[in-house]
Amino acid sequence: MSNPNDNKEIERNLTAQTKLYYDLHVPKAQPAPLLLALHGYGANKRQMMREALTMAPEGFAIAALQGFHQHLKEPREAGGPLRFGFGWLTNFHPEDSVAIHHQALLDLMQTLIDEGLADRHKIFLLGFSQTCALNYRFAFTHPNHLRGAIGICGGIPGDWETSECYKPTEAAILHLAGKQDEYYPPSRVADFAERLRLRAQNVGFKSYDAAHEIVPAMREDIRAWLAKHAE
Repeated sequence: MSNPNDNKEIERNLTAQTKLYYDLHVPKAQPAPLLLALHGYGANKRQMMREALTMAPEGFAIAALQGFHQHLKEPREAGGPLRFGFGWLTNFHPEDSVAIHHQALLDLMQTLIDEGLADRHKIFLLGFSQTCALNYRFAFTHPNHLRGAIGICGGIPGDWETSECYKPTEAAILHLAGKQDEYYPPSRVADFAERLRLRAQNVGFKSYDAAHEIVPAMREDIRAWLAKHAE
């Protein structure tokens, strides 16, 4: 007779494949500067593409990648369609989500470079809210892949000062914040520029009369910044 104390519960894992979706804006002239635009929690690729089109200078290629964690955004209304939102990170083994995010960006960039659409020396990464810190993780873990990275109304990695994964980069960094942002108020982001300069020489930081949102002034400044650094 077996002893119940001999029973063990072991967490194991297996590797599976999934499809990631993105919308693509293709300019006439190629290879072109490329803007990779990632939405925040609960949004989708179509929403971020609409935003990116208002920010990218003429002649830019744009790829709006959709988050890989899908969820019901709100209950179905009578006779209406189900509405879905997408996110990038969960509290359960967050390192797995970070790895998927990194590999997705690497694969997407290489695909668009191989197709002759993107100029490998003029790739920019933009993130809003949840993807802000995730994108900074990528930019400083893979320091030679980007010309620049833009973070809007988001944070920086929680292990920014302690992790050995992050390396110095020559990529330009632009961080935009809202003075009325309920998630990232001025008191929380006040030292972001100083902390980002630990590993980047070209860091811009600007605050706007905005909440947790993208406002017209942000779009105008991002457009000018992208045009300058794509020269």
